[in-house]
This record gives sequence, C-alpha cells and structure tokens, in this order.
Amino acid sequence: MTGWDVLSNVVDGFPPVAMALLLVVAIVAAIAFVIGFSRNGIDFVRHGFKQSNITELGEKIDAFRTELRGEIDSLRTELKAEFSREISEVRGEIGGLRTELETIKVNHFGHLKNFLTEMTSILLDKGIINNENKARLDNQLRDM
Repeated sequence: MTGWDVLSNVVDGFPPVAMALLLVVAIVAAIAFVIGFSRNGIDFVRHGFKQSNITELGEKIDAFRTELRGEIDSLRTELKAEFSREISEVRGEIGGLRTELETIKVNHFGHLKNFLTEMTSILLDKGIINNENKARLDNQLRDM
C-alpha cells in the first residue's frame, strides 16, 4: 500500500461537503502564498505579508524598553536621594538627642553632687558624722 492509497482512503472517508471546503481553503492558501512570495520573496516564508510592521513593532518595543529603563533609573536616583536626605535628617535628630541627653546627664549629676555636698554639711552640723567622714564623702563626690 502506497501513500496515495492511504490518502485515497482518507479522502473517501470524508463527506463531500467537507472535502469541498478543504479544497477551497487549500486553493485560497495557495493563492495567498503565490502573491506573498511574488511580493516579498523568501522573506514572505519567514514573516508573512506585512514584514515591515514586524520591524516597526520591534522598534516600538525597543523604544518603549529604553524609555522604561530611563524612567526606572530616574526613579531609582530620586529614591536614593530621598532616602539619603531622610537618613541625614534622622542622624541629625539623633545627634541632637544625644547632645540633649548628655546635657541633662551633666546637669542632673551636678545637681545631685550639690545636693549630696549640702547633705553632708547638714549631717556634720547635726553631729551625725564627724569632719573625717565629711572629708571622705566630699572626696568621693569630687572624684565622680
């Protein structure tokens, strides 16, 4: 059995209307191929009738891609600048808070030393401690 015999058996299995429709589609496809091949040559086989539209579409996609990359790069630059500015502001605020805390610490510790010195003087006046103990406490406060 040859290939023509198989094709003949397959064609005989189809209804006549389906075969007529298949023949019309094959004829239209052959005509389209002949016209396209005569206009565009071998490029028709690769790209079809409107191959110039494909290149235009590719150029548009490339232009859009380039524009999108530019936008992304500018957004990235803006975000980096904004984050850098925000981080600088936060560092400045932290530095200010640190200075304030040091000032408060020095002021409160100074007040505490003055209070303890005054307290030792009162304890000496009341006779609760003697001069030796007062001198020792004052030395301790001075070393702090």
